[in-house]
Amino acid sequence: MNELKDNDKSIIVRTEELSKSFLNGQSIIKATDRINLTIASGEFTAVVGPSGSGKTTLLNLIGGLTKPSSGKVFVKGTDINQLKDKELVNFRLHNIGFVFQLLNLIPVLTVEENIGFVMELQGADKEQRIARTAELLELIGMKDRAGSRPSTLSGGQKQRVAVARALASKPLFILADEPTANLDTEAAETLLNTMLLLNEKEKITFLFSTHDPRVMNKARRLISLEDGRITKDEGYVR
Repeated sequence: MNELKDNDKSIIVRTEELSKSFLNGQSIIKATDRINLTIASGEFTAVVGPSGSGKTTLLNLIGGLTKPSSGKVFVKGTDINQLKDKELVNFRLHNIGFVFQLLNLIPVLTVEENIGFVMELQGADKEQRIARTAELLELIGMKDRAGSRPSTLSGGQKQRVAVARALASKPLFILADEPTANLDTEAAETLLNTMLLLNEKEKITFLFSTHDPRVMNKARRLISLEDGRITKDEGYVR
């Protein structure tokens, strides 16, 4: 059970009565329904549930990629849906890292260039980008593939590059939507161990959506969704 209080300084995400509805023909589908949730710094947490339970929608709402029908999302005290479009883009760039099922690696850039791209958008100088990229390549175990193009990488390697790119800007937390989808057992294990290492070494907070038992077994907290509502929240104690 999550026992954090709203005034706890370790809280980085808080939702209040967060709802998102979609019109499906004549029916209204509640993808998320009045979700109240807090995520603290350093968590390694999975949102689980069957397909259509609202997992991906919840992550998109927390990441500011989707506007809620009602309710609020606070990231480090900022109500992100009160930000103007340009402010929200800038806020996401500096505070939230994303790892999607569709990795969106830039095919004409090398591995190291893909990792450094976000830092370039942030305005980091060349020396900072080179140093941070080298550090992350070491952490994900892909120093020897720095000059490779995405097309030459395996699915698991691409996912690790996507994680490193998400971490490059030193965000408050990472949102990972089904990160092990389409990966074989060995690649999934390597990816999960890499993310655990980053969580422990860099104190990076991870929030996953998944129905993969391999992710659930590694997570320290499981938040179960059904029909857009939290039905169980277990494993996280302060």
